[in-house]
Amino acid sequence: MSVSASPWPTSVIVTRLRTAGCVFAEDEAELLVAAAASPAELAVMVDRRVAGLPLEHVLGWAQFRGLRIVVDPGVFVPRRRTEFLVDQAVTLARPGAVVVDLCCGSGALGAALVAAVDKVEVYAADIDPAAVRCARRNIAADRVFEGDLFAPLPATLRGRIDVLVANTPYVPTDELQLLPSEARIHEPRVALDGGADGLDVQRRVTAAAPDWLAPGGRLLVETSERQAPQAVEVFRRAGLIPRVVESEEWYATVVIGTRPTGRNEF
Repeated sequence: MSVSASPWPTSVIVTRLRTAGCVFAEDEAELLVAAAASPAELAVMVDRRVAGLPLEHVLGWAQFRGLRIVVDPGVFVPRRRTEFLVDQAVTLARPGAVVVDLCCGSGALGAALVAAVDKVEVYAADIDPAAVRCARRNIAADRVFEGDLFAPLPATLRGRIDVLVANTPYVPTDELQLLPSEARIHEPRVALDGGADGLDVQRRVTAAAPDWLAPGGRLLVETSERQAPQAVEVFRRAGLIPRVVESEEWYATVVIGTRPTGRNEF
């Protein structure tokens, strides 16, 4: 519901947003006006955005692969480039597939797969309690688990996962300071910090993945173009058959690892 009367002309909102550094000030103003239930609420929302809160946290949702994903304050905001990872997963997940969204954050990847693949069986997990609470509003609550990587997942999933998507943190610790202030200040460090080379969490996921994947199952992770060769070696050492897919449009790089079926696939 949009407000019936704005406390300021839209042009004033746009100017305030642009002065605060919002590149897409006109679009953001339109979204804020449409989302506010009253002039007073709009004033608060604009003030929060001008103060540096991510737009998605102000609105309470993020646009992701055609869906509105609930995103609570303090929860990692799903990036549009990660839609490319989901696109790859959709091509691999047959109807009825068992899918796990690890390091799920808001659960955006799992929710997108539920929407895209018929009768897919999606589970999700994250170590951040705030993220888990949020994900339970985007995915079936009884299939979202709180804990470290695979630890909280039902043991019955071991060896049965067809598609495992893991949007692990991959920013090297020393480069966190280079991130936009919206991410540095308002998103949890655990969702950003990938360790010295950015691949610490990915190594842990990849090392354990073969025990959880079904024969022929796939692990998909997002990484940077610079990190991809090292990520490929991590996959190989874990016994997965790796390949890299890239999108110039999204400036996205995804490494896909397949668990061998027992045949000579290397």
